[in-house]
Amino acid sequence: MRSIFSQAILAAAEADPKVLLLTGDHGYALFDEFRKHRPQQFINAGIAEQNMVGVAAGLAKAGFKPIVYGLSAFVPMRVLEQIKIDVCYENLPVIFIGDGAGLVYSSLGTSHQSTEDIAALRAIPNISILSPCDQEEMRYAMQQALHFTGPTYVRMGKSDVGQVHSSPVHEAVGDLIPLRTSDNPKIAFIATGSMVKTALRLADEKSASAWSAPSIKPINTRQIHQIARKANTIVVLEEHSIYGGLGGLVAETVSELGNTKVIRLGIQDRFSQKCGSYEYLLKEHQLDLDSLLSRISALDTER
Repeated sequence: MRSIFSQAILAAAEADPKVLLLTGDHGYALFDEFRKHRPQQFINAGIAEQNMVGVAAGLAKAGFKPIVYGLSAFVPMRVLEQIKIDVCYENLPVIFIGDGAGLVYSSLGTSHQSTEDIAALRAIPNISILSPCDQEEMRYAMQQALHFTGPTYVRMGKSDVGQVHSSPVHEAVGDLIPLRTSDNPKIAFIATGSMVKTALRLADEKSASAWSAPSIKPINTRQIHQIARKANTIVVLEEHSIYGGLGGLVAETVSELGNTKVIRLGIQDRFSQKCGSYEYLLKEHQLDLDSLLSRISALDTER
């Protein structure tokens, strides 16, 4: 996904000299080609992320198209106030890229793990939130983000969990993408980002339907209603807190109908207890395939 992102911003900068890339002293290898071909459109703002967002806002007001890159623990979390006041309040066309979302920076501890970024941004007016799961959804997300006229956050997981799509994504912004259809009315899986691949495996195991949500805000609530009317239970998977993320969004939407159970499988209300590999932390938070299968099987016995 990161290579697709790198290619997309370089192509955008070559096509439009007003596209600028700002980074807070991160991503050097990722931007080698960009700095080589478009050095005049590259700004290293240093370890001063809050100032970087202010600079991006000023550039946007001057007619430029800034892309602000950082680790998701810093962009958006460290700069939340600046995103709210400097960019969203003015409804400026600034793209924020949060790299390494979720638990990927596992060995660096809680300070570098971002499991609350969707929740923090969802309540801020004017900003769109995209959460791609693989290269095709990343290409789709960047195409959309580069055409939006307001603030956009692209949540990019760094882990390589494999391809989900075998062809380009062309859905309208906000649409969920059907991955597996089923006549089984009992359960449907909706997932975003790194958990989409796992949701597809779980759906295969349970002969259930599976959907990917590359866009969190906006999202097609009509589709969610349609899924809810067919399924007794919707299981939402995300590498994010169960509070305020995709699971919360689906639960809020389905509550308007009142006849479908929503199970939110994500990070519980706690920090990581230990450092370790990405695989270890997925297991600690019970987001590995075996733990999820066990939790889904428990749902079967409850019904």
